[in-house]
Amino acid sequence: MSRSRGSLKIVLATRNLGKLREMRGLLGGLGVEVMSLADFPDAPEVVEDGKSFRENALKKARAVADFTGLPALSDDSGLCVDALDGAPGIYSARFAGEDADDAANNRKLLKLLKGVPDDRRDAKFVCVIALAWPDEETKKFKTFRGEVRGIIAQTPSGEAGFGYDPLFFYRPAGKTFAVMGPDKAAVSHRARALRKFREYLAEQMDLLA
Repeated sequence: MSRSRGSLKIVLATRNLGKLREMRGLLGGLGVEVMSLADFPDAPEVVEDGKSFRENALKKARAVADFTGLPALSDDSGLCVDALDGAPGIYSARFAGEDADDAANNRKLLKLLKGVPDDRRDAKFVCVIALAWPDEETKKFKTFRGEVRGIIAQTPSGEAGFGYDPLFFYRPAGKTFAVMGPDKAAVSHRARALRKFREYLAEQMDLLA
């Protein structure tokens, strides 16, 4: 890992400011400087053509680590519906087409599940986070997986969140992720994966101390 001026530098493989804020908040107090691809405008776009969340996350993390010469962190996530044999899965963001928006993806999901009763609408959100080091010899990496189960609601509910949140009904809360709003952050698939990453990183920071 790379230290500069007393801090550990990690590059988050995204230009999404929301993800950057979330990661900086999560790693607060660990002495970590979280950068993003906004700090490396010439970084190449990475095609997510892997066959799993893990493959896609690793591909992005390795590409960014190689380009920046710094440890890189990436994530890939999506919705897996039991009645659809795990679809949309890694194609969640483009389920209704390459240029589809959240509303189009949700409409397609509801169409495919039309007539399916609640007891057969089980689903899970999955997130895999990959951390890669710029080491040509070992290609060292570590992955962290988080999952949260729920069911697909018959109709959308809620205005908060994004993606499939209006349809993902979280049983313990008795509401969809889009209704839960900020409370979703404590139980989401990404939060669970990030907690595992934080625990790992804290251990590494202790070793470097």
